[in-house]
Amino acid sequence: MTATGTAPRTVLRDNRRFRTFWIGETISQFGDRISELALPLIAVTVLAATPAQVSVLTALIWLPYLLGMFVGAWVDQRTRKRRLLIVADLVRAAVLFSLPVAYLLDVVTLTQLYLVALLTGAGAVLFAMARQAFFVALVPPSAYVEANSKLSLSRAASFVAGPALGGGLVQALTAPVAVLVDVVSFLGSALLIGRIPVAEARPAPTRSSTLGLVRDGLMLVLRHPVMRAALGCTSTVNFFTLMTNALLVLYASRELGLSADAIGIAFGIGAVGGLAGAALAPRVSRTIGLGRTAMIGVVLFPAPLALTAFVSGPTWARIAALAAIELVSSVGVMLMDVNLNALLTSVTPDDARGRRAGAYSAVNYGIRPLGALVGGWLGTTIGLRPTLVVAGLGGTLAVLWLLASPVRHIATIDEPATDTSPAERRQSTPPPGPRNRPEPPPASAGPPHRDQRASSEAGPHAAAQNGPGAGSVR
Repeated sequence: MTATGTAPRTVLRDNRRFRTFWIGETISQFGDRISELALPLIAVTVLAATPAQVSVLTALIWLPYLLGMFVGAWVDQRTRKRRLLIVADLVRAAVLFSLPVAYLLDVVTLTQLYLVALLTGAGAVLFAMARQAFFVALVPPSAYVEANSKLSLSRAASFVAGPALGGGLVQALTAPVAVLVDVVSFLGSALLIGRIPVAEARPAPTRSSTLGLVRDGLMLVLRHPVMRAALGCTSTVNFFTLMTNALLVLYASRELGLSADAIGIAFGIGAVGGLAGAALAPRVSRTIGLGRTAMIGVVLFPAPLALTAFVSGPTWARIAALAAIELVSSVGVMLMDVNLNALLTSVTPDDARGRRAGAYSAVNYGIRPLGALVGGWLGTTIGLRPTLVVAGLGGTLAVLWLLASPVRHIATIDEPATDTSPAERRQSTPPPGPRNRPEPPPASAGPPHRDQRASSEAGPHAAAQNGPGAGSVR
């Protein structure tokens, strides 16, 4: 089968279950943007938190991902994945609902805010680990790229319009009350997922302990030539781009002398690139091949960041240059994410989706704080401009992982990687299962299905947006 033609788009157009899931994802993504703005604002404006305390708040959201390997192994042994998705949504809705209630009673505390951050992060991990099995029941392999493109399009749109919407709500309602919008988005997501018919197969019995399953997931990722290359690639690009994450606003403000409004305009224009990249990814993939498209994205994502060090001129020129750099980088991250996420979904065995996602996200997320710390140290030691150059050029090295792997030869989602050794193929070939049988009829006829510009493994719900796949959060 080839990737040309309109078959994937026809399958998704007729797939009512995927459309329902997509609507839920879109609602949830816009809710996320509001909470991402409101939580730190509650800490700063209501509780007068210090910068260190705000940093702890951010760290607590990401902390549960370090346990992703264990959660993924546990999820793989559960039959009812849809129920786990609904529970994850409802738990996060309840936890977030406690904030406006506490605020109205004048009893909100920093400890409560920390617990909210930790529990919403834990809910996001549970959702992300269960989501993979749900997604592959909704979408046939030939439509993975197209489906990921649509989900990424919603996410990119939320980053374009979400901050402005969130800012307006916070201004009108106060930050704690604005969180209610995200509560409603979680409830809406749970309701829509609950309405999707799904036939879930009981997982095969295993004699392995949870620790054994965790080890199996890690070994699967490290031994499979495609998964290993994708993990090395995304971890490398995330390390270097996170170096700039903590510095870019500081650089734009202090070195370029831009106001907060000007920086917001530049970043808002740049976020439009995410919409373009998500929309273009399937078309480019069908034209030049999945592997080549992903490699172009890997270079386009970090490379423009090096150019920020050379921005100069009048104010309008500095704003325009920063917006153009962000726009090209946003296109790149979507070309990379949409295609690598689809490829990872395709090569993962059905009975190992949770633990593969857990192992992948533990490494991919674990590298990010390190990149931010190194960026801060370099910025202090050698200056902001040299650090941005190092981060931009260093990030492009991530493409070497794909060049040295079978990914560079893969043109379509159902084309096997062929330049592996027989031993490697024995280790990495998925066992026979539903995903390896001939494609079913369009999903609408039968049963079903949440990682700053982010890709597949991103913020509190963000991490679940595309599932823990490629991941290249900015």
